[in-house]
Amino acid sequence: MNQRAMIAAAAASLMSLTFIAAPAHAANEKEKCFGIAKAGQNDCASMSGVHSCAGQSKVDMDKGEWKYVAKGTCKEMNGMTLDEIKMMKKG
Repeated sequence: MNQRAMIAAAAASLMSLTFIAAPAHAANEKEKCFGIAKAGQNDCASMSGVHSCAGQSKVDMDKGEWKYVAKGTCKEMNGMTLDEIKMMKKG
């Protein structure tokens, strides 16, 4: 293998590692976003305790239901954070 081909192969390997590592890192940066899940598309238990599992919500955009979203995108979807939900329940 000539030197040019070896350099190209090394560069391709490095680039592919970068593309593989980026989504794994982004997956760790998620937050619960309340009020954006459609019926049957929630990620886990409801805040009200009506159910305790994913996919069991009955109403679109229920404030007690949540989905994981990329950190910082919840507001763009008109959702509420866990802290906002807790404050709403107190008041």
